[in-house]
Amino acid sequence: MKVEVYKRLTYGCIVLLLAAIIFMTHIRDILESNVTDSIDIRRASIATPSTKFQNKVGNTIRILRATTVTLPANMQDEFCKLKSLSPKEAHEENLLLESIAWPPTPPLSSPHSLNNTSDPAHSSFTIIPKREGGQWHVGDKLEVLIKMSDSQGNPKSSGGDVLFAHLCNSTLGAGMAGQVKDYLNGSYSAAFTLLWEGSVQVKVTLVHPSEAVTELRRLNREHPDRIFFKSQFRSGPVSETTTCNVCLRPTQQPVCNYTDLHTGEPWFCYKPKELSCDDRINNFNGGYQEKVSTMEKLFKSGVNMKVSIPASGPPSVIVLPRQKDANNTSVESGPSGYYYQGVWRALGGTTVHQFNTSSAITRCLKGKVVHMYGDSTIRQWFEYFNATLPDLKEFNLHSAKQSGPFMALDYDNNIMVTYRCHGPPIRFSSVPTSELRYIANELDKVTGGSNTIVILGIWSHFSTFPIEVYIRRLQGIRRAVVKLLSRAPSTLVVIRTANPKALTLYEALTNSDWYSLQRDKVLRTMFKELNVHLVDAWEMVMAHNLPHNLHPQPPIIKNMINVLLSYICPKKGSCKKV
Repeated sequence: MKVEVYKRLTYGCIVLLLAAIIFMTHIRDILESNVTDSIDIRRASIATPSTKFQNKVGNTIRILRATTVTLPANMQDEFCKLKSLSPKEAHEENLLLESIAWPPTPPLSSPHSLNNTSDPAHSSFTIIPKREGGQWHVGDKLEVLIKMSDSQGNPKSSGGDVLFAHLCNSTLGAGMAGQVKDYLNGSYSAAFTLLWEGSVQVKVTLVHPSEAVTELRRLNREHPDRIFFKSQFRSGPVSETTTCNVCLRPTQQPVCNYTDLHTGEPWFCYKPKELSCDDRINNFNGGYQEKVSTMEKLFKSGVNMKVSIPASGPPSVIVLPRQKDANNTSVESGPSGYYYQGVWRALGGTTVHQFNTSSAITRCLKGKVVHMYGDSTIRQWFEYFNATLPDLKEFNLHSAKQSGPFMALDYDNNIMVTYRCHGPPIRFSSVPTSELRYIANELDKVTGGSNTIVILGIWSHFSTFPIEVYIRRLQGIRRAVVKLLSRAPSTLVVIRTANPKALTLYEALTNSDWYSLQRDKVLRTMFKELNVHLVDAWEMVMAHNLPHNLHPQPPIIKNMINVLLSYICPKKGSCKKV
């Protein structure tokens, strides 16, 4: 009896097991027509343009197979893949967007006439006479009124022009940047505190008319992919190249999803026809989409782009020594410093020491590890140390000249200096996929300590994208900086700001000073509450008499390095925090 029951139970279990196997096989066949096998999140995934990628580090996820789909029409205008934000981060982003909100600018018609466009030749600035007349002295506040007119000589009635103002005396090697205030009615002002004796000349420059800003806004909204990137895929003798971007336009072509698992930074490439997403070997600048703008006339050098505005009266004043009964000069919310005799003098914060010899620099860096992360403007600093310090020898890592990574060592003085470029978007010629590293991830690997200096500079390669892309990148970097300073509070973190540059038509449409100015404001705001130090590249380029350049000329770089070294080796009694 017991044996019979046992046999029946055994037979029933076998039948149930077979039924379960058949059922699971059927379910698997259904799923495989729509879904890939579960894959580890650490591998590149293939997704259709409509796939939503939820970044949960360490989880195993399922990704839809690449399929042919018809995208809704409204998706064509919103193709930038932005990583999701927490409520706190979203609130911060809104505040940042409000803080950099530019005044309304005129709509453009096609074809556009320059007749009503802000014109530097018909505009002017005036130095406002000193109250109650009298002479100018060191410590006085000098104000300049700027009046904008169109090419017909008619006064403008709205704001939004991009204007730069600065004081200079080329004989004394003196200069100072000014902040321009927009009254939204065609009038602007700039204020300066006079800080040196002798002649002081005022210079006002129209960078872009307000109408050009309208076009720059449109380009980032409608053509954030006008600079595009490519990746090569290779497996054995087979090689394919496809287009990549943060902002990848939806097509019927499958997409490889290279979203970073730790930071959540998005990056996508069209999937090659034959090869796998895992066969990607590099990333490089693919080029520029021409004919994205029909408003080239708004970006003409010598006409309406980076052109000096004439003075309606004397463009300079003579400054006498400070009056004996005058109060000490207080420069509230003004410039971070100024040049005198070609040397940058900081206003507040660390006293800038002059490291004029290689031995002085070596003494400062002795026993230090200096890690640099960022774009080519940070690579300039690595190159400066490498060229200036005879005992600092670059170790040949067989890296690409543009992207690195680079390492230089001074064994006798125990100095190590490294450079690594930031992760995509990066417009360098070619970066191997193994070297595509996000700054936040690299900072998480830094032990830190009193002998560690971390230098960051990331801005130029984000100009063509919506500002939200840049905000999210900085939020990730800031989180990593907070963690670094929490585990190693004595680590010195220095951030290089953006800087103005020479503008051609191409540069204006892809890397305009207006784009850089917006990102510079965001960067300063996001890091102002942290124990980090700024090298104010923006003002150091603006205030110098040398032409603006994406990569500033050697005299400016030397002054930047002096500021950096003054943070590392401050003078006794000077304040280290800026």
